[in-house]
Amino acid sequence: ELGGFEDRARTMMRLAPEALAPLDPGPKEGFRRSIRREPLGLVLVLAPWNYPWLTAVNAIVPALLAGNTVLLKHSDQTPLVAERMSEAAKEAGLPPGVFAHVHASHVMVAHMVADPRVAFVAFTGSVAGGHAVQRAASERFVGINLELGGKDAAYVREDADLAQAIATTAEGAFYNAGQSCCGIERIYVHRDRYEAFVEGFVAEARRLVLGDPRDAATTLGPLVRVRNAEAVLRHVDAAIAAGARAHLGADEFPEAAARGLPYLAPQVLTEVDEGMELMREETFGPVVGIAPVADDAEAVRRIDASRYGLTAALFTRDLERAEALAAELEVGTVFANRCDYLDPELAWVGVKDSGRGVSLSRVAFEALTRPKSLHFRVL
Repeated sequence: ELGGFEDRARTMMRLAPEALAPLDPGPKEGFRRSIRREPLGLVLVLAPWNYPWLTAVNAIVPALLAGNTVLLKHSDQTPLVAERMSEAAKEAGLPPGVFAHVHASHVMVAHMVADPRVAFVAFTGSVAGGHAVQRAASERFVGINLELGGKDAAYVREDADLAQAIATTAEGAFYNAGQSCCGIERIYVHRDRYEAFVEGFVAEARRLVLGDPRDAATTLGPLVRVRNAEAVLRHVDAAIAAGARAHLGADEFPEAAARGLPYLAPQVLTEVDEGMELMREETFGPVVGIAPVADDAEAVRRIDASRYGLTAALFTRDLERAEALAAELEVGTVFANRCDYLDPELAWVGVKDSGRGVSLSRVAFEALTRPKSLHFRVL
């Protein structure tokens, strides 16, 4: 995570000079014209717990590069990250007040969002949290960037490299115990490859080693809280009650029973449909549902049926076809033959209930600055 933190920070530093440079609309006789990008003022960054360094940097570094001051409020699960960032800023020589952190309740955060001294709010978290931020800001015209949840899907086409698709989607589903906004939570597979894919994916899941994340042998750690694990189990139990088939038995991961929640065994479910919460709402755990589809049209229709729209991953050898499908997918990022990854040179965007606004890339600086036009007549 710290390596990714540095990569994103340095990428935004490299992009800043061009992104923040004045825009020249071209010559016009008798006039000097330009569009400058000016800082907004105080940027309030509300960062989540699941990647506390990696998500916070998305807003903090470009906000500072653009000339803003930053006030950071981290999740109450990860308060020390905010404190250590403040210490690092002080050691680096940032003037007092340019970067600071605060620990605050939800009520206090709502007051900060509503405060006219805050010029921009960058929030990463749940859909419910995004609505709370929006309500708090409703009485004034303040810029808000919302990076919310996802129910991200993968589609494995008939021409996919099956071994590569299995390994990649399994990592996308189980990395960080599934606690990633862009993790793979549902997979649609062309019916001609479906049985082989499920067999290989279940085998991949069985190779996971559930245990203490400080143990080098562990490949699947616990969830962040007991209540989060209980919510995941409710999705699984409801899907099974509605007719889904579970492919992994509790006895295959004895560590789950030995340690108890929030240690949670992975699960792979088939015979699933979008009527189940498991295929409709964000699960945020090491669980994935897999369904067969007849063709590209059915895959796109079922992916787009979600109220979320963060990413979609296509597995195919035909990148021209992938590009055509990307135009039909209502998501912010379309991957081909990979998933669950942020490239800091590309815009990170959510549509529908996955949020609004943009972070990363050159485009991110536009929200963190305001344009000022200079229109001078030459005498």
